[in-house]
Amino acid sequence: MSARQTETKVYQNYINGAWVNGSTGEFYQIVNPGNTDDVVGSFPLSTAEDMDRAVVSAHQAFQSWRKVPASVRAEYIYRFIALLDENKERLAEALCREQGKPYKEAFTEAARGVKEMRYVAGEAARLEGITLPSDRTGVTNTVVRVPIGVVAAITPWNFPILTPLRKIVPALIAGCTVVLKPASQTPLTAVILTELFEQAGLPAGTVNLVTGSGRKVGDALVSHPLVRGVSFTGSTHVGRNINKLAAENFTKVQLELGGKNPAVVADYANLERAATEIVNSAYTNAGQRCTAISRVIVLERHAESLEKLIVEKVKQYRVGNGMDPGTQIGPVVSEDAVNTIQEYMKSAQEQGASIVLGGSRLTGGIYDKGFYFEPTVITRVTPDMKVAKEEIFGPVLVIIRVASFEEAVRVANDTEYGLTASIFTDQLEWAYDFTEDVESGMIHINNGTISEGHMPFGGVKHSGHGAYSIGQTNKDFYTELKVVYTQYK
Repeated sequence: MSARQTETKVYQNYINGAWVNGSTGEFYQIVNPGNTDDVVGSFPLSTAEDMDRAVVSAHQAFQSWRKVPASVRAEYIYRFIALLDENKERLAEALCREQGKPYKEAFTEAARGVKEMRYVAGEAARLEGITLPSDRTGVTNTVVRVPIGVVAAITPWNFPILTPLRKIVPALIAGCTVVLKPASQTPLTAVILTELFEQAGLPAGTVNLVTGSGRKVGDALVSHPLVRGVSFTGSTHVGRNINKLAAENFTKVQLELGGKNPAVVADYANLERAATEIVNSAYTNAGQRCTAISRVIVLERHAESLEKLIVEKVKQYRVGNGMDPGTQIGPVVSEDAVNTIQEYMKSAQEQGASIVLGGSRLTGGIYDKGFYFEPTVITRVTPDMKVAKEEIFGPVLVIIRVASFEEAVRVANDTEYGLTASIFTDQLEWAYDFTEDVESGMIHINNGTISEGHMPFGGVKHSGHGAYSIGQTNKDFYTELKVVYTQYK
């Protein structure tokens, strides 16, 4: 290790109820994207061997955990939720340091996790089955739900508190055990969450944590024959590869993937409100959300007024380090992310779009020590442009003008994605037509793309595959059906 590493806190994997180093003894470092002088920690650069140990541990623990009454499993989770509530500030600070989002957003994520998990814990009493009449005398027919087994939870860097919770807690409630593979950029929050599960008294092996490269340990986890379900949130490209690996073992998958989410504005009188909703949905977490609004599709007759309102609001954003109370937009996650966004800016200009606000990396002062990009608005965008079709995953909003509502719907659907979509309109008929005709897993009428913790969450086309998550649909992934015929006389 370098001198810099020896001064940095070193963390471990968590396997079978114990904190252990990876088999190679090698580590990798995480730095604060808002200040690269701030080294967050060193984490195990694990191998397939480490992942195998974690999966075997989870499989062994499953044999007893699945038989624990659901109400008792819920008691463990309620203890965990109390600890989660007590550690919101600690989690928020860790998230701010390793991912960069403003502290207020990070704290909100932790607080939302507490609220959502209270709902999930209640699912222990709602794992209902079915009783159907039999064609025969003296026979009862029932359908019961049983846990699927070991679940691989593979989580992204943009919501490293909330997303692991949305996978681990419903799995445990259903009677499954878990191996968590967090994004390599954000392992610290995963370590803290795992510590809280340990403090809550979860039996050894029910929750396991392995950090490292997705290519090495992620693939080993997905393709492991003892893994019966893979819940993944991340890019469509990676999700496609996971689906292929999982198919070899007929492993169940739940994939939450990318988005290129439209907001259609058509005959909506309150353009001020529409602009506010759109901007909030576009630039939260520096636009690094799969549900971020990234395309505004507006009728020509409203376009000029709406564009001015959007630009005025975006100009007011203050970009800075997440721990600065005045910061409204933090850095993007990495140097690679900055470079990718810059490539999109170049493409937009080459294809004839107009960058009316932002479009460049921020430099000078604190900006030279982090990965900061200006909040950006691009106009004169046509549906065939690269910035109109591909997920940029940064603080960038493109505006497309159309002549009619019918054209707006066609443009909204003209992408491989189908995660979430908004419409702002006073025309009730258009609202209903939009709901019916737009190819999207989630629809918002006259509001931005903010989901709620008790509602199903998922997408269609290349935005998702498998059972929707979060709400009552979670049990469709974490359990499978068993049909029982009983002759009682």
